[in-house]
Amino acid sequence: MITIHLRYEIDPDKLEEFTQYGREWIRLVNRLGGTHHGYFMPSEGDSDEAFALFTFPSMADYEAYRIASRSDPECLAAFQFARDTQCIRRYERRFQTPVFD
Repeated sequence: MITIHLRYEIDPDKLEEFTQYGREWIRLVNRLGGTHHGYFMPSEGDSDEAFALFTFPSMADYEAYRIASRSDPECLAAFQFARDTQCIRRYERRFQTPVFD
């Protein structure tokens, strides 16, 4: 099992747009074989930082998702939405192995 941790630097004036983007990716990741654990938006503290976590059964499953997302029309539309709104300034991706009960 592999969990992907995303750290986003976002435009704090575009929280609504980023929230819309996040809700769309939750649905898309789940549709494409992952389990999305949600987006975590700024509350107190830094106003330009958000996080997301999602899990795939294996790195191979994650790679299949990545390949599929590059040609899936809904994924392409979500990527374009982020570019058009410029709600994301940059992001970092980390791979982690979760520990559950």
